Amino acid sequence: MYSEDFDGANAQERSGEDVFSKPVRAGKRTYFFDVKTTKGNDYYLTITESKRKVEKDGSFVYDKHKIFLYKEDFDKFTTGLQEVIDYIKTNCLKEEDGPASENGNFTDVNFEEL
Repeated sequence: MYSEDFDGANAQERSGEDVFSKPVRAGKRTYFFDVKTTKGNDYYLTITESKRKVEKDGSFVYDKHKIFLYKEDFDKFTTGLQEVIDYIKTNCLKEEDGPASENGNFTDVNFEEL
């Protein structure tokens, strides 16, 4: 399915009513964890990464990336995320680095390079 089809097919569900929101500021980025509900009263989570950029003319724009996470995937997503975080803490961080939030090691990842 092409992105145009996907956008149209899920527009109703993706424009759900906001139930709860938690913004998390992390360096140059802000992450938004938003609980939303569909018209059928099903709940889902959107995770949005927002980063402010300066345009050539000096104006600001926000580059946003969004993930939709549905209730049937919560457990698998949580398990996978925890496994990856544990791996990074165990195998990738030096002892003197400490948690990433303290020294900012992971706040400036350039996803275009991945």
